[in-house]
Amino acid sequence: MSPRMGLPKRTRTQIPVDTEHKSAEGMHACPECSSILVQPVNWHEQGDGAWNVELRCPECEWWGQASYTQSEVDYYDEELDRGGQELIEDLRSLTRANMEDEAERFAMALASDSILPEDF
Repeated sequence: MSPRMGLPKRTRTQIPVDTEHKSAEGMHACPECSSILVQPVNWHEQGDGAWNVELRCPECEWWGQASYTQSEVDYYDEELDRGGQELIEDLRSLTRANMEDEAERFAMALASDSILPEDF
C-alpha cells in the first residue's frame, strides 16, 4: 500500500477517530452502521508486517484507526478490488441499457419520420 493523493483529510476539529472498535467482519465493514463501504484514508507500515490504517465510513461518517496484520490488509485489498469490479460491471450494464434505449428511440423516430434533414 502507498498513500494516495486526493483522499479526504480529517482534522482534529472534525469527527474524532475511534481507536477502540474494529468490525468483526473485517476492515471493509463499519463497526457503527455495518456498511460494507469503509474506505482507507491513511496508512503506514508499523514493521513486523503490521499496518496502522485510518478508515472512514461514507455512510455514517465513522472514522477509525487501528493496527492490522498483513493478512487483514490483503483481505481488505481483495474486497476493495472486488467492489471496484462490481462498480465497473454495473457501469457497463447501465451504459448498455442506456445505449439500447437510445437506439430504440432513434429507430422509432426514424420509422415515424420524426427526424428531418434539418435535425442534423
